[in-house]
Amino acid sequence: MKFRTPFGVFGFWRKHTAWLLGWWLTLGLLSGLPALAQDTVSTADIDFTPIEAPAPAAQTPAAATPQTTAADTPVASPTAPTKSSAATAPTTVAPAAPRPAPADTSLWVTFLAGLAGGFAAIIMPCIFPLLPMTVSFFTKRSGTRARGIRNAFIYGLSIIVIYVALGLLITVIFGADALNDLSTNGIFNFFFFLLLIVFGASFLGAFEIMLPTSWANKMDEKADEGGLLGIFFMAATLSLVSFSCTGPIIGTLLVQAASMGQLLGPAVGMFGFALALALPFTLFSLFPGWLSSLPKSGGWLNSVKVTLGFLELALALKFLSNVDLAYHWEWFDREVFLVLWVVIFGMMGLYLLGKLRFSHDSDMPFITLPRLFLAIITLAFTLYLVPGLWGAPLKAVSAFLPPQDTQDFDLYTPSLLGGGTAATRPEADATPHKYAELFHAPLGLNAFFDYDEGMAYAQKMNKPVLIDFTGHACVNCRKMEANVWPDKQVLPLIRDKYVLIQLYVDDKTELPAAEQYVSKYSGKKIKTIGNKWSDMQASRFNANSQPYYVLLGHEGKQLAPAEGANYEPDNFVRFLSGGLQAY
Repeated sequence: MKFRTPFGVFGFWRKHTAWLLGWWLTLGLLSGLPALAQDTVSTADIDFTPIEAPAPAAQTPAAATPQTTAADTPVASPTAPTKSSAATAPTTVAPAAPRPAPADTSLWVTFLAGLAGGFAAIIMPCIFPLLPMTVSFFTKRSGTRARGIRNAFIYGLSIIVIYVALGLLITVIFGADALNDLSTNGIFNFFFFLLLIVFGASFLGAFEIMLPTSWANKMDEKADEGGLLGIFFMAATLSLVSFSCTGPIIGTLLVQAASMGQLLGPAVGMFGFALALALPFTLFSLFPGWLSSLPKSGGWLNSVKVTLGFLELALALKFLSNVDLAYHWEWFDREVFLVLWVVIFGMMGLYLLGKLRFSHDSDMPFITLPRLFLAIITLAFTLYLVPGLWGAPLKAVSAFLPPQDTQDFDLYTPSLLGGGTAATRPEADATPHKYAELFHAPLGLNAFFDYDEGMAYAQKMNKPVLIDFTGHACVNCRKMEANVWPDKQVLPLIRDKYVLIQLYVDDKTELPAAEQYVSKYSGKKIKTIGNKWSDMQASRFNANSQPYYVLLGHEGKQLAPAEGANYEPDNFVRFLSGGLQAY
């Protein structure tokens, strides 16, 4: 094996800048951006309207019947609630001040993911070779430079319009309610898993996902008519003929955007994708001389496609994990997930080194320096995952992994608790907790999974309460539990000073018939455990994002403003300490 050494630093960077940028965006497209998003989950068609916290002794204007204050409300016993008690449970605590929904953050993340996907699509074999051909059309056949620049802008704008229209079409077809339900619906998550497997197989060369050729021919005929409408149909032709390369990227982006629960998510994601796709066509039309700095087409284009295929397979496992957790299958544990990731990324590293080849790969007598660097990064990441098989927290990717408590062989958690668990401490409640057979607290903590039971225990122990509204599909919840909660200052506060109540808002376990009720807040029937806690979070705290942390006194009074994900342990310590001071 030999390495090609460029002559001169400037020559190297001019020749490989696009190559390096493309590979970097490809690796980051499916693995980095989703972790930045604040998770939102379905609240069963609940409409959120700003409300004001009532005075302690006053009735709210909208109340149909007098409500008691938190201090005057008796705490329910830890026994299973009756139908009437379940239905009236959300009235025991005064609502918190409205919390802004993290829509803007989620939309920005979706836009950036679309932007990365668009840049990755540019260096795919279906699009990259079209760059010089399209630029040549606008610079030579437009007559004047001014007209060529105008046509290039119209071409780029047409690409944006086409893809944004696709995103809006997805929203119209599914509707806001369905988009909100995608992140937690088991059927949708399993469908997304299968869809990404198909996309990955397509990129690995098993087959090509192509639209009917007649569609592209019709668009090409319209493009020949010339004029501004002809330019629009040129952009439509590009979208159709490149679908075999862009389709899996677009599909993955739409899956990610839709599963984040934002109404405009698909359209915003498609805008980012189209903007990145249209930008090079427009810029190279404005500055044709830049074309000489582009690398020549070759086998590296197919390598980008195959690498994306490996990433699609890795991402697909996250959706399968969501289904496993929500329905308590308990077979797709953390170590099973990690083994598959180790194999996928290990094979990807071998592919980059040329040790693994597919039938459609060209001969590679040597590897380039950028390819070597990316192989080093990929194989180093693979080795980083290996200690996770014995329970290492793997904080860099903890948001994507199944919870630590699903690990069968875990050497990490006992080390945080001195070889034991929180449940073995003298002050721990030794009685079985409700729903303990369904949920497992992180880090061996002595958590409750039913609000009434947890509040009764807090009153008995004279301790404040930390309510953790969480979810199986919540990536930021897992990140908080793996990165912040184990901190040497945070963990003792949660374990020793608070009673932890974890309420899963996306669990699909059906409630007993006696505990099902119709929500006074939304008018929807509450059938599952997830429905119950989701309705409670929405009606009582006017929030629907996870994680969502609420500090209460054992009598039900809120001690401090609620908080969402905060990845700085010091900030979380201040949040918990503030609640203790107020208590």
